[in-house]
Amino acid sequence: MIIEKIVTNIEKMDKSEIEKRHIEKVYLESAHLVKRIQRVKTDHGNEIGIRLKEQRDLLAGDVLYMDDKNMIVIDVLTEDLLIISPRSIKEMGTIAHQLGNRHLPAQFEADDMLVQYDYLVEELLKELDIPFKREDRKVKQAFRHIGHSHG
Repeated sequence: MIIEKIVTNIEKMDKSEIEKRHIEKVYLESAHLVKRIQRVKTDHGNEIGIRLKEQRDLLAGDVLYMDDKNMIVIDVLTEDLLIISPRSIKEMGTIAHQLGNRHLPAQFEADDMLVQYDYLVEELLKELDIPFKREDRKVKQAFRHIGHSHG
C-alpha cells in the first residue's frame, strides 16, 4: 500500500468514529515526521510506503488510511527532552536568546519550552538558574531547524 494523502488527523474526528474502527499504528521518531517519502511498518507488521504529494510534515495522529472497520494512524516515539519552565518574561527572553544563538529548535506547550536533550543546554540552565526537568516525552511535530547563517 502506498499512501499519497493524509485522510485526516485523529484529533479532528468524533470519538464514536474512532471507537468503531480497529487502530493500527505506525511509530516514528520525530525526525522522520519531516520525510514525505519513506517506507514504514505498522505495529501489526504491515509495510506501507508513504509518498505524500502535498508539501507538509507528518503529525502525530495523522490518519494514513481509513475504511469502515480499520484505520492506520501515525504515532511518535518518546524522546529525551529538556522541559524548560521560565518563571518570568526575563528568564524566557534570556534562554530563548541563548538557544537561538545555538540555532537549537524549540517547541512550546502551555508555558513550557521543549528542546531535545543536550548536556550543554542542561549546564546552561543550571548556570542561569532557570527551572527545567529532563523527561522522555512525545512531541506532536518534528523539531525543525530553521536555515540561517551569520554570513
